[in-house]
Amino acid sequence: MVKKVAIFHEGKSKKSADVELLSLLIKDLKLDIKRVKFFGMKSKSNFFKIDDINYRELQQDIALENISKVLFVLDADYEKNDSVYGGYINTQREIKQMIENLALKEHADYFIMCDPKIKCGYLESFILASIPKKEKECIESFLGCSSFKSKENDKAILNQIYKIAYPENGFDFSHDNFDALKKKLKTLFNW
Repeated sequence: MVKKVAIFHEGKSKKSADVELLSLLIKDLKLDIKRVKFFGMKSKSNFFKIDDINYRELQQDIALENISKVLFVLDADYEKNDSVYGGYINTQREIKQMIENLALKEHADYFIMCDPKIKCGYLESFILASIPKKEKECIESFLGCSSFKSKENDKAILNQIYKIAYPENGFDFSHDNFDALKKKLKTLFNW
């Protein structure tokens, strides 16, 4: 029996930007998407709650040998907005501690979504950092002159603008920014 792998991510289990991106990348890598059990943690803070129901389910799956490996995918966000969990360093420290607290060191790895150059942000920052400069400047210019209220924080706006403005482009999985995530996914499936 081929064991499943678990991917914990922000948002809902069925429909989220994280699941969409990860599913497309898994398919692009020609990995078996049917082996993945997605766990939507809703908000980032739930990753750091040891008694979260998703962790109980994971522990049972591991004990029954249904799941062999785990990947946590979460946003870095910004330290200025959350001094405990915000920013790359804080997120890294806290997810490593949670992996240890859950006794998952031999089963788990993590990937922190952000703009790789500045080590902060979220999924949309990661995506924007991988699109050509011209498209990125166009989106930023549009946001600068628009009437959107929450230009800096509304991730959904950035994601939707990119999808609407460049529907034929999709994600550029050949971009260097995706290399580390691709490596982690390949490792996850090669257990």
